Amino acid sequence: MQDGVTIENLKKNFVVTRWRGFRRFVSEVVAVDGVDLTIGQGESVAFIGPNGAGKSTTIKMLTGILHPTSGNASVLGFNPWRERRKLAYHIGAVFGQRSQLWYHLPPTDTFELLARIYGIKRPEFVRTRDELVERFALGRFMHTPVRKLSLGERMRAEVAASLLHRPRVLFLDEPTIGLDVIARQELRDLIREWNRRDGVTVFLTSHDAGDIEHVAERVVVINHGRVVVDDKVASVRREYLRTKILQVQFHEPAESMNLRGVKVIARSEYELKLEVDTHVTAIPEVIAQLLQSASVPSIADVAVHEPPLEEVIARIYQAGKEESYERNR
Repeated sequence: MQDGVTIENLKKNFVVTRWRGFRRFVSEVVAVDGVDLTIGQGESVAFIGPNGAGKSTTIKMLTGILHPTSGNASVLGFNPWRERRKLAYHIGAVFGQRSQLWYHLPPTDTFELLARIYGIKRPEFVRTRDELVERFALGRFMHTPVRKLSLGERMRAEVAASLLHRPRVLFLDEPTIGLDVIARQELRDLIREWNRRDGVTVFLTSHDAGDIEHVAERVVVINHGRVVVDDKVASVRREYLRTKILQVQFHEPAESMNLRGVKVIARSEYELKLEVDTHVTAIPEVIAQLLQSASVPSIADVAVHEPPLEEVIARIYQAGKEESYERNR
């Protein structure tokens, strides 16, 4: 059995039928357009893009739910759509909008049913179940029907259920959608821990920049069914973002200031939030200018923040549009 995920020129077209009066019009929509990708065992990869980019379609092909129009894929050495039953014993999948838990049953009953479906031996099942209950803090609602759980509790149980048979690859499609801030962070921490401690390969799609930043080490950006960027999260930030956010707090009321390469994006009486173009002026230089300026009151605190990852993605798309425009001129 081979490790990881390999995708070669994977394509998927959907036939769309539209009616205008009594006339039928048939057309093809390209959802995935020649994706090539290799993911090693134990990697944590974010697969991101706008709505309609082909993310969920790709996951459905990799889990065997959909057959591609053309191309090849291998997950742990299995062809997903030809060997779906064999592959199912080695992968887990969580779709944020779909549930594998039985709605009227408590999680403990679902876990028992899944143990029989996957043919897990009783001692191994009990050991894994108890470990998941402890690490995902499921104990207090394991015997509560799923319909009575909060969304955060249900999603923790969903991910735990997907790990019950100890899969080697975990597919997560919008796993934190609809969760509050605390529940999102708890779920991210659990996924990251399982990836790092147990070496589970994580293939994540999400519109939440926090999911990508806290779970993934590598980001693959897809647009119009094609991969446009494949790099480490930190490298993508450096390549496509030239700004940083500088938050400065003062002991006395502060006024707006005029510094080269610096734009004031928010201000209050004792605080300024500045956007610094680091290609024009480096952060240490901005801080030095602030400290030396006679018009600036004494500084109480300075913090440097990275811009949100949404901005990175927006700039990637903008760069792609500009390149396409230049090629077509």
